[in-house]
Amino acid sequence: MRPLIFLALAGVLAAGCAPLRSHQGYIVDADLVNAIQPGVDNRQSVLATLGTPSFASQFNQGDWYYLARDSRNYAFNAPRPKEQLTLQISFDQAGNVSAIRKSGVEQVVSLKPYGKTTPTLGRERGFFQDLFGNIGAVGAAGAPGGAGPTGRNGQ
Repeated sequence: MRPLIFLALAGVLAAGCAPLRSHQGYIVDADLVNAIQPGVDNRQSVLATLGTPSFASQFNQGDWYYLARDSRNYAFNAPRPKEQLTLQISFDQAGNVSAIRKSGVEQVVSLKPYGKTTPTLGRERGFFQDLFGNIGAVGAAGAPGGAGPTGRNGQ
C-alpha cells in the first residue's frame, strides 16, 4: 500500500512541473496570410481575408499589424514567449497593399526593472528631508509676509 501512495504522490508532484501554455492575439492561418499579395489586395480584401487587425498604426498611412504569441511558463514563473508572429501590412495612398513584413520572437525584448525604485536625476533626499524640507518655503515666492505668487499680500 505504501509504494502505491508514494507513486501517486510522485505523480502529483511531477504533474506540477508541466509547462503552462498560453496563446495571445491573432490566430494565424498560414494559407490566409500567404494569400495576401502586394499590388493585388486592398484594405477591404485584407479585412475580408484576415479580419480586424490587432492594431493599426497612427503613422505611415495607417499600417495594420496582426500579432500572435505563444508563451510557456512553469508554476509561478513569468511567461516567456516561445513563438511570435508580427505581420505588418503597409498600404499606399490609394489603399492598396504595398508591402508585407513578418517578424518573429527575435523582436521580443526582456526588460528588467532596476530595483524597487526608479532612478532619477538630481539630489537624493531622505525621509526627514522630504517630510520637513518645505518648512519656511511657504509664501516665499511673493512679497514678505506670505504673499504667494501674486505678491498682493491678500489684498
